[in-house]
Amino acid sequence: MVADSTKKDANPMREIVVKKLCINICVGESGDRLTRASKVLEQLCEQTPVLSRAKLTVRSFGIRRNEKISCHCTVRGDRAAELLEKGLKVKEFELKSYNFSNTGSFGFGINEHIDLGIKYDPSTGIYGMDFYVVLGRRGERVSQRKHKPGKVGAAHRVTKEEAMKWFEKTHDGIIFQAKKKKSA
Repeated sequence: MVADSTKKDANPMREIVVKKLCINICVGESGDRLTRASKVLEQLCEQTPVLSRAKLTVRSFGIRRNEKISCHCTVRGDRAAELLEKGLKVKEFELKSYNFSNTGSFGFGINEHIDLGIKYDPSTGIYGMDFYVVLGRRGERVSQRKHKPGKVGAAHRVTKEEAMKWFEKTHDGIIFQAKKKKSA
């Protein structure tokens, strides 16, 4: 039984990797604040951010449907690992168990972008952002490809427990067992 698990761990196809890192800044309004937030994101990710639109009108927030309210970037490869390391350093490598999804991904937020090492500029202001990390294994592309798409077996998908173990092992992170607070 023990030899079987080490054989599984030695398989390079079973190695968990960061597929992508999505960084989102939601401003809640279009205009000058959104353009400044996109400049912060461009400075951080070194690529042009995409502006996202509101899905529906929320009068209490003053948001209209199809109004640009946020910007996001998807980063892959070594740059994603580098930005993830910076973001986790701000959180002191501590996450809660509810930060992890059942599909093996996890997300967290930071309150101030200047904690990531970007110099503070009074004309820009301070923005918080959300980090969302998608984990996967090699070979998962077979389900996305156009020619002869296949299925990824249940044993090859990343589970919540495997993602938590990966986080603790690779980043020496601490996971607190916490229940999500219900808003009244």
